Amino acid sequence: MAGASLGQTIGPVVVLMGAAVIAVPLFRRLGLGAVLGYFGAGILVGPSVFGLFTDARSILHISELGVVMFLFVIGLELRPHKLWAMRGQIFGLGLAQVAAATAALALTGYAVFGLSGPAAFVAGAGFVLSSTAVIMTVLQDRGEIATEQGQKSVAILLFEDLMIVPLLAVVAFMSPLSGGQSGWSGVLLAVAAVAALLGVARWGLDPFFALLAKARTREVLTAGALLVVLCAALLMEYAGLSMAMGAFLAGVMLSSSSYRHQIESDIEPFRGLLMGLFFLAVGMSLDLSIVAAEWPLLLAMLFWFMVAKGVVVHAVARLFGASNREALHRTSMFLQGGEFAFVLYAAALSAGVLDERENALFATVVILSMAVSPLLTLVADRFLRLEKSMDGVEHARDLKGRVLVIGFGRFGQIASQVLLSKGVRLTVIDKDPDRIRVAQRFDFKVFFGEGTRLETMRHSGAAEADAIMVCVDEPKAASEIVALAKREFPQARLLVRSYDRDHALTLIRAGVDFQIRETVESAYLMGAEGLRALGVAEAAVKEAADDTRRRDAERLAAQIDGDELSGRDRLHLPVMPQPLGKPSA
Repeated sequence: MAGASLGQTIGPVVVLMGAAVIAVPLFRRLGLGAVLGYFGAGILVGPSVFGLFTDARSILHISELGVVMFLFVIGLELRPHKLWAMRGQIFGLGLAQVAAATAALALTGYAVFGLSGPAAFVAGAGFVLSSTAVIMTVLQDRGEIATEQGQKSVAILLFEDLMIVPLLAVVAFMSPLSGGQSGWSGVLLAVAAVAALLGVARWGLDPFFALLAKARTREVLTAGALLVVLCAALLMEYAGLSMAMGAFLAGVMLSSSSYRHQIESDIEPFRGLLMGLFFLAVGMSLDLSIVAAEWPLLLAMLFWFMVAKGVVVHAVARLFGASNREALHRTSMFLQGGEFAFVLYAAALSAGVLDERENALFATVVILSMAVSPLLTLVADRFLRLEKSMDGVEHARDLKGRVLVIGFGRFGQIASQVLLSKGVRLTVIDKDPDRIRVAQRFDFKVFFGEGTRLETMRHSGAAEADAIMVCVDEPKAASEIVALAKREFPQARLLVRSYDRDHALTLIRAGVDFQIRETVESAYLMGAEGLRALGVAEAAVKEAADDTRRRDAERLAAQIDGDELSGRDRLHLPVMPQPLGKPSA
């Protein structure tokens, strides 16, 4: 009996993993991206095609933990002061886009499709709440989360997540069943829950992880990180907010913690698996029988809703100073509805604002938009890529040099000067046409090419180079170049710019010949100047700098074979100030 039960448990997992393993690489190979692969796999194994899974809604609810953990990881990247600095974008740009898009979509539903006023408002408001999972995945794949435009997209998504509270309150007021009595109590409960979460995160989380760290067991830290994410998510769900918002706030409050990198690395495997499960579940939720019966109306709603929202997103982006290219870029990402639309539509159905048919139609339109959005983004990317002028930019082809420099940003420019001072023959490539044109103004020859591509590396002379200097500012790209060079060009010494300590450890384990954190030497110099400013003798300054370098190297060596906490004894810790006299009773 136990064996049969275990088989029944493992069987569905095998089916889901098998569908994803087959579909995702296939879709990536076709240039359609992983998200569409998950959607396609979900449709095939769901109730509408092979019927291997019949309860897609339950799987969707569980898999929302992937979105929750994704928002937690994003929160870890945003310090509170950085989030505060984004308040203008969140409540300015975000408010403008949500308000204008809601009005445009509600008017479209009322005027074009003859929906009642309440139904048109709910349909439009749900479609305004863009898919955090889809957009953040696109931003992460492009490496744009930390860019200015990426931060604006994050700000809009954060405001949209916040809007779920007032929207649910509006639905309660509109309900013919409750007479609108529960709206304000829901808002007050949500505010209280946010305040409670911020208080616990501010004063309780760092001591909590410090206590867990004393166990010196990585699994305990992992369990603690998962516990924090899930508790924050459950608190927000209980208060009527989105679980993702709770996880995001917990991440923001932990972003200044000394355990941030450890927590992020522990959460990452769970986040990736559950995000894939979420997209699979969305694909399973697509009811093809509704599509077959109502396809003219569904396609019309999908078209007009995407057009109405796209026009507003583009107009608001231009109004807030974005270029036409940036506005089109953002529009292509925000054309879809999102996972929180299902929450809003379900609440409206329970409140009697929507009937069963309207709920099924609107939910199907959102699912279709989420499925179509990655494809539209790919098309838009290829179209917009053509807009970037390549005038005056020469591609890397049949080049030769003793040293190949990849990346000509602020780091690569300075590093190359040292080599040129001794007459070393360099080949320099970069993937930014604008940066290449700026270099040409100073009579500096830089060729266009991406170091992650084997063909580009061969054309850049990597096979004959004595050394390859990787000066790019993207850790993921640097690691990909290192793996490629180690495999294809073993004769070249690899000198790599690392982003931070974690990236440095990754590169050392990959076998590079030399790595340096991009800020470490300037930080040593700043500390030394601090001692000089205090009047410390030059010999003592040099001794302190040498001691710091030695201790850092010893700590890094300990971390290679250990974990983030290894080598802590090599750190100089601040001395706590003591009272000047005995405290009075």
